Amino acid sequence: MAYEECTVVGRNAVMEAYRSGKTIDKLFILDGCQDGPIKSILRKARKRDTLIKFVSKEKLDSLSFHEKHQGVVAIAAAYEYATVEDLFKKAEEKGEAPFFILCDEIEDPHNLGAIIRTANLAGAHGVIIPKRRAVGLTSTVAKVSAGALNYTPVARVTNLSRTIDELKDKGMWFVCGDMGGELMYDLNLTGSIGLIIGNEGNGVSRLVKEKCDYIASIPMKGDIDSLNASVATGVLAFEIVRQRMGK
Repeated sequence: MAYEECTVVGRNAVMEAYRSGKTIDKLFILDGCQDGPIKSILRKARKRDTLIKFVSKEKLDSLSFHEKHQGVVAIAAAYEYATVEDLFKKAEEKGEAPFFILCDEIEDPHNLGAIIRTANLAGAHGVIIPKRRAVGLTSTVAKVSAGALNYTPVARVTNLSRTIDELKDKGMWFVCGDMGGELMYDLNLTGSIGLIIGNEGNGVSRLVKEKCDYIASIPMKGDIDSLNASVATGVLAFEIVRQRMGK
């Protein structure tokens, strides 16, 4: 049984989701449950590199909307993930220098959906998200993206820092947003670029920030000190657009 296109409830339903090749982002198992069928599901999950969490009955009841879950609930992706190579192909097809948006532990599906929508409108060739401590492509993300997921590929990677190193080897460089950075108008944001957007509460993590070539600040005149993650994405992404058009 599925809810909102992405919650799969019960042992048979979860096993069938794996057998059909559906992408499972997270698997929730009743803590202490280790019988044969559960072990079979766990084997499938580990082969697919699914994030596995052992949780209480109360948590499973909540995730399954109090339907009979038999000790297992899975969260499946509402859309299929792309590969990082797919993003490069999209840039090549357009004859443009690669422009990717990387999300560092974005947890709010509304923010991720809005970021994907912005990525599409700004002409980014795709979005990269990490597997852990971040929201995946849920149905809420798909809805908020307002159709952008049909056109803008989203790749999911195991380690964002390592992915940045690999992209640097391919000639990309990186900018992230932070209040302590240089004014974004003073930076050269052209060429093969990755824009990194940080977590809603903590911003860009230290390890990721250390890998950035530039740290950009957005000029603000108000009384509060930060923008919503998706709004910050829009401001920085369209400064990149402006500079790329000017070039």
